[in-house]
Amino acid sequence: MREKTIDYALRATWMAVAKMYNEEAGKKGSTMATGFALLSIDPESGTPSTSLGPKMGMEATSLSRTLKTMEEKGLIFRKKNPQDGRGVLIYLTPFGVEMRNFSKEVVFAFDSTVRKHVPQEKLDIFLEVFQIINDLISSKKIYSKQESITP
Repeated sequence: MREKTIDYALRATWMAVAKMYNEEAGKKGSTMATGFALLSIDPESGTPSTSLGPKMGMEATSLSRTLKTMEEKGLIFRKKNPQDGRGVLIYLTPFGVEMRNFSKEVVFAFDSTVRKHVPQEKLDIFLEVFQIINDLISSKKIYSKQESITP
């Protein structure tokens, strides 16, 4: 049963991808979460800390912990937002930019390898299916009475 559900395929694949990314990040003393955060921060103009959580799909507590660790490792620094005195902008340090570039290379290598092994037409269908799943979730159609049918 497990191997036949869409949920199982999604979870098993994402767990394998996350493990792979964490192994690569570990080679530089980092984590997948840190790499994702680095990729989510604008390298030139910084990023408001309040927009990082939604951008990354992370809860405030987890994001706060990740940012604290990144600051301690010298990857980022914080500055008051000049346009909103209450807000904070997150900027990359030179080391943060270097690690962001490494994270980008890791993601591009994964993407490139998959593209070499999967024909474009299959990738297009794969991405279309993911878009449909996201649309079903965001429009709350998965568990509404009209859509869900128990087998």
